[in-house]
Amino acid sequence: MLEIQNLHVKFHNRDREAVSGVSLTIQDGEILGLVGESGCGKSTVGRQLVGLEKPTGGRLFYHGKDMEKLSGKEKKSVRTQLQMVFQDPYSSLNPRKHIYEILSQPMLYHGISNKETVHRDVDRLLDMVGLPKHVLGRYPHEFSGGQRQRIGLARAMVMEPELVVADEPISALDVSIRAQVLNLLKKFQREKQVTYLFIAHDLSIVRFISDRIGVIYKGNIVEVADAEELFNFPLHPYTHSLISAIPIPDPQLEKNKVLYTYDPSIHDYSVDKPEFVDIGHNHFVYGNKKEIEEYKALREKGEPLQPITIRKPGEEVKEEDHEVHFSKAEDEFLKTPLHDTGSIWYKVLSFFFPIIGIIAAMVYKKKQYYHNYKACKQGALYGFAVLAVILLIFIIALILVVL
Repeated sequence: MLEIQNLHVKFHNRDREAVSGVSLTIQDGEILGLVGESGCGKSTVGRQLVGLEKPTGGRLFYHGKDMEKLSGKEKKSVRTQLQMVFQDPYSSLNPRKHIYEILSQPMLYHGISNKETVHRDVDRLLDMVGLPKHVLGRYPHEFSGGQRQRIGLARAMVMEPELVVADEPISALDVSIRAQVLNLLKKFQREKQVTYLFIAHDLSIVRFISDRIGVIYKGNIVEVADAEELFNFPLHPYTHSLISAIPIPDPQLEKNKVLYTYDPSIHDYSVDKPEFVDIGHNHFVYGNKKEIEEYKALREKGEPLQPITIRKPGEEVKEEDHEVHFSKAEDEFLKTPLHDTGSIWYKVLSFFFPIIGIIAAMVYKKKQYYHNYKACKQGALYGFAVLAVILLIFIIALILVVL
């Protein structure tokens, strides 16, 4: 149904790409889970798919058609088929509109329903998500978190979409409500053949609902496989660390569990560059040639791996050195002082008061506030340049008057 090829996303105020070369395929009727830690680029990928943001590079294909080359009319039609359920159900609903308006207006605008049938269609939607009809006159703030997420799901289903991006739809909900929302998603998949990109950071939830799972780390997809395949053979070390972090219901076992910490410095990609390779069994892994051969050997043994280790009572576990080695850009970012923002106001004030701007730049440089130093220096230089031009014009005018 949908194919992502070499997707890149870089925000203007960031040094590093939020998404770096992601390639994925989402099949008709499946639920593809996308997991990773906070800030790894999961939600950014989802927003590209539904058109909320424009990618820096790469291509998106919907039923074989390049979405960038579609006409305006075709894009409007496609966007009705790609919907999103947001993480925060409160901020995603218009607080000034009651529920009937939120659900009925998209139907009327896109011609899915008319004035004669819209009431019946809205009632049918509410019944599908398990909400009573008398709530239609209420506003979003009058509902609980679980009810608001049901409304958000109903709003996505208003357009009868083919693909829904569910961006951590249960992370803000109580445990007792989560199962209800997950069952609703499965119900729509079963009854309406809806396809999902299910974004989460909890692998246990993703395993329950997904057909396939993709693991993303710092904007790169590092592993993709069928759900049970991934849990039986977690080949990439980052996948290993995510599975080892899943809580165990038994408190004694959880207490004795050895938590595996992923250290990215174990990879040496300085010469042998990594690739995203199919090692068989519909299992894709990211690594260089040496790593890929090791992953293939482990998979061909056919013996399920054990990412979770439980130490015996009283057993001493050797603590490994998990010192994380940061890149130059990450190291500089971590060393940056809290208020070293390089705000545009430093440039503006230095432009109008260039002498003060130069003094401030020298002070910031001494204190290692490099972003503020650059802003003050740039503003002051522009200010001096403008003053020089004004002074030159004045001198020329004075000469012309004298002559």
